[in-house]
Amino acid sequence: MPRPTSVVIDLAAIGDNIALLKRSLGASQFMAVVKADAYGHGAVPVARYIEKMVDAFAVAFIAEAIELRTAGISKPILVLEGPHSAIDVTLATQHNLWPALHDLAQIEWYRAHQGAPSRAWIKIDTGMHRLGFSPTQLPSVRQALQDLGCDHLTLMSHLAAAEFPDSPLTAKQLSQWQNLTSHWSGDVSLCNSAASRLGLTKNSDWARVGYAIYGGFVKDSASNSALKPAMHFETAVIAVKQIAAGESVGYGGQWTAERDSTIATLPVGYGDGYPWSARNGTPVQINDLIAPLVGRVSMDMVTVDVTDCGPVEIGTPVVLWGQTPGVDAVADACGTIGYELMTRMTGRAKRCYRN
Repeated sequence: MPRPTSVVIDLAAIGDNIALLKRSLGASQFMAVVKADAYGHGAVPVARYIEKMVDAFAVAFIAEAIELRTAGISKPILVLEGPHSAIDVTLATQHNLWPALHDLAQIEWYRAHQGAPSRAWIKIDTGMHRLGFSPTQLPSVRQALQDLGCDHLTLMSHLAAAEFPDSPLTAKQLSQWQNLTSHWSGDVSLCNSAASRLGLTKNSDWARVGYAIYGGFVKDSASNSALKPAMHFETAVIAVKQIAAGESVGYGGQWTAERDSTIATLPVGYGDGYPWSARNGTPVQINDLIAPLVGRVSMDMVTVDVTDCGPVEIGTPVVLWGQTPGVDAVADACGTIGYELMTRMTGRAKRCYRN
């Protein structure tokens, strides 16, 4: 029998999430972000399934876009980091990719290439301070691209704290954005997953949505309950032990039983992408009940206290994350974020699809 650990991707859930988000966004054009292998869900199968539902895709860098083109994806693809070199400009042109430009060197590469992209996005730094032209550079950047023959330009920026709409940083960025867009006649895009769902930007022509389409939550948002998780990390019990009070479990004896306990061992570990940072109490579902992880996560196994979970035996199914517990709940218990858990899956656990 094969090892029972698997990652089940519910493509229909992604489609349902997109439909829900599009309704809430009104007339905005919808760009599905499928970078980092579609947040661990599989960029090619996800893009194939949702291509007719969205207006465009976004990836981080050229190689991710070429993977989609090679797989037959024909919808527009925005490369969020733009070209990394002059060679990337050639590849972007060959594969008809939209670059997000953030540095003058990229424009010079296009000038040397003697050909402008069919469409380009101009990234402005409104306060996140990772990538982007300064607002004062916008007029000259726009003119330089128009001189190259690129007249279809979209203005974009990125909110650093969109999940905190009342923060001073968000207010500062929104004010800066309003000043910029009041003098801009083309398309604009500020919406990411959090900004879209919290209604921070009413005038974005493009919504760039990633985490939310996979069922990821915006912290403390009432809109979370409507989304469906697309990734279900599942396994089954391979051993059950009775542990006396005072006995420890796992590497380093980090957990000691305070009572006589039933411990289930699961064939999954950090070698599969389950976080080593998970500590005692991290939620796991078994028999439709939440049981606490106990002891250190090892490369191939974890242990769970199932004393209060009714009859548990070899083969009893287990949900590591999915509907309950959700990936964000597990991430919170591990001191990290659901984005990391989704994208750090190693491929060791078989990935299966259902729709």
